[in-house]
Amino acid sequence: MTENKSYLTYAKNIVLLIAALFTLFPVVWVIISAFKPQSELFRVPMSLFPKEWTFANFISAFRHGNFIVYFSNTVFVAVVATLLTVVINIMAGYALAKYIFPGRDIIFAIMIATLMVPLQVIMIPIFLQLKDLGLLNSLWGIIIPPSATPTGIFLARQYMVNISNSMIESARIDGAKELRIFWQIVLPLSKPIIATIAIFSFMWRWNDYLWPLIVITDNKKQTMQQALANFVGQLQINWSNLLAMTTISIVPVILVFLAFQKLFMTGITAGAVKG
Repeated sequence: MTENKSYLTYAKNIVLLIAALFTLFPVVWVIISAFKPQSELFRVPMSLFPKEWTFANFISAFRHGNFIVYFSNTVFVAVVATLLTVVINIMAGYALAKYIFPGRDIIFAIMIATLMVPLQVIMIPIFLQLKDLGLLNSLWGIIIPPSATPTGIFLARQYMVNISNSMIESARIDGAKELRIFWQIVLPLSKPIIATIAIFSFMWRWNDYLWPLIVITDNKKQTMQQALANFVGQLQINWSNLLAMTTISIVPVILVFLAFQKLFMTGITAGAVKG
């Protein structure tokens, strides 16, 4: 019986390993190909590793147009939006988890229902609101509208339901104000879910193409994803530079995930537990 379980475990691990290799191979190929000269990209037979490693593609990509501006815009949008999203979602999740007020469950149910509403349905109303507020063609027009995400609030609420109520009540009895309880007790205990929401938000904002395309018209305010799309010419594509730019756009997301990987796994697991 034990041997059968061992064989089954090995079989599962092998299947997962094969699936991981198939998933990672395109990403690895893009990153390695970014270091290939243009002449090696279409060489037959193809090889994974270049005969001659070169950084010329990255240098050319940085010199291309306003690449530094696009990169800076994307960093600003991703970082500020992530901070804003974390603050709003954590506070909303805490309120829904630990405060009792009329209509709390109804608000939570409506919020969950909004998960089924696609962006395409609400794009025009949000666009008109941004126009009235004067936020069109502004990076803040990209940052502000999606700051409160139903997914983030749901995960935060599900995680914070499991935080001990007696601990919070003890702090109140000792005279601690609500802001102090939230800052010194709830937040330190919520690091895993904060990391989870931060990773999701950063990845979403970094890779978002549709919403910036709608809001931004000024070339100098475009993000990386818009720049990558514009870099694809109608008649000719410089694949070496495009792969280099794609690699640069991939690396920050990978680094952020690796930095918060342990907290992410803890948060996503705990957030899925019913409170």
